[in-house]
Amino acid sequence: MKKIIVLEDEQVLQKALSIELLGAGFEVLSALDGEAGLALVKKEIPDLVLLDLTMPKMNGFDVLKNLKKDATTKSIPVIILSNLGQDEDKEKGLALGATDYYVKSSTDLSLLTEKIKKVIG
Repeated sequence: MKKIIVLEDEQVLQKALSIELLGAGFEVLSALDGEAGLALVKKEIPDLVLLDLTMPKMNGFDVLKNLKKDATTKSIPVIILSNLGQDEDKEKGLALGATDYYVKSSTDLSLLTEKIKKVIG
């Protein structure tokens, strides 16, 4: 079973994402802030990380930088799911190594799940 870690500080959205991904047959772990999320990813080595950018303790950009500079986590695909919809935020996320970037308000969860399936099989 493929393992996904959801790093999202909005509990309602985190729960909705978890339900959607569990229903699609994935194992799902989650954290509500960047520091806890980074530690969880390094401990669990998931198949994919779903990353919010605006989180307490450490923002998503810093989590992504940390993951991509660590040899054990740099090859893990990271999909950003954020409220930050500016082109410069998207460009920064992709430049830091994110596989893809979605804006929460315009993303359907089932389409996101299909994208995840394509990325990790």
